[in-house]
Amino acid sequence: MKAIASCLASIVGEENDAVCTWENIPSSQQKLILHSICNDKPPSCVVYPQTTVALAAVIAEAHRNKWRILPTGGGSKLNWGGLVKDIDIVVSTERINQLIEHAVGDLTITVEAGMKFCDVQARLANNRQFLAIDPTKPDSATIGGIVATADTGSLRQRYGSVRDQLLGITFVRGDGQIAKAGGRVVKNVAGYDLMKLFTGSYGTLGIISQVTFRVYPMQEISATVVLHGSAKAISQAANSLRNSALTPTRADLLSTQLVSNLKLGQGLGLIARFESIAESVHEQSNRLLELGKQLGLDGVIYSAVDEGNLWQTLQEQIHSLSSESAIKSKIGVLPTAAVEVLNQAQIGLIHMTSGLGVLQFDSPQQVLHMRNHLVSRGGFLSIQEAPVEVKQQIDVWGYTGNALSLMRRIKAQFDTENILSPSRFVGGI
Repeated sequence: MKAIASCLASIVGEENDAVCTWENIPSSQQKLILHSICNDKPPSCVVYPQTTVALAAVIAEAHRNKWRILPTGGGSKLNWGGLVKDIDIVVSTERINQLIEHAVGDLTITVEAGMKFCDVQARLANNRQFLAIDPTKPDSATIGGIVATADTGSLRQRYGSVRDQLLGITFVRGDGQIAKAGGRVVKNVAGYDLMKLFTGSYGTLGIISQVTFRVYPMQEISATVVLHGSAKAISQAANSLRNSALTPTRADLLSTQLVSNLKLGQGLGLIARFESIAESVHEQSNRLLELGKQLGLDGVIYSAVDEGNLWQTLQEQIHSLSSESAIKSKIGVLPTAAVEVLNQAQIGLIHMTSGLGVLQFDSPQQVLHMRNHLVSRGGFLSIQEAPVEVKQQIDVWGYTGNALSLMRRIKAQFDTENILSPSRFVGGI
């Protein structure tokens, strides 16, 4: 183990703890790493390259020696996905974290993968712009980790997914070669769209080192409408909102327990945020509130500080596990069936238009029951966070499609020695 660390130190340098051996890693980080691997054998070290070139050199050395790698950024999603097998080293991109270019007039930004999401937003805010993604743990999530896990949230209602906002990436292949896809402009359609392939690949195809996103101007004002009441009325309200001319930037359906935890009232909930000029926000908010009243729903409009606190608390509630044994899952279902699913869940949120959402469970049996229910209706359920023993018992991804052989061929092309996040993805890829 020390031989591996010494070899890597000769590549990235020995100063600033660029290579940290296992016994010197903080216990909290050790625990996080152990929760992401399928045995108790720890990796030899964590290595922190500071440039893309250094990252490529590390990967090339690992490729030559067939050392298996667990890539990470800030570690906020390290325990998502399947358990990784027989890891030799952890490679962190958190020190590859520079702003490359912010083209204010072109509404684009290029940053290195280790830059924290919150730091990117702070830079953009200086020019009244923002990145239209709301990931889990925004204070610690890095840009590379967000792309690698396709981690987006309620803003997809208006702005789409991570894939929709990517313009270009730079990544290091499994053999240590640096490659690029896309560019730094909005109109760039040449070549195969590797950006979509890498988004949500969980570090199994390469390690992202740089990303270009489109960004958006900040809106003048915002307000949030919360409706709650019976399942039938919430379903009707959601259908009416989907088919209306109203344009919320966020719109989610909330389970009864989540509504109660947020002290919003009783029953299922519908939460929708409008952002625009003041007149538009006022008009749209009141129209949705009136629609809710016509359906017998209770409702209220949040604004200013109360609104910001509401969305922050919602984020914390849906992503903070209620206990160490709790299981958090990502699900997909037809939007029209979302209310039916939430009626069977304690803690749950489903995006109104996409049908994607997050559910929490107390036991593996509940997970399997819900997975069967969703699959029978054309949906899916994949486990994000769970105790190691649960991930050892249950197929994390639950994939039932016919593209597994294609996925394996793609993996073999990008990572010939199978050293990048082995077994973390669908089908043990």
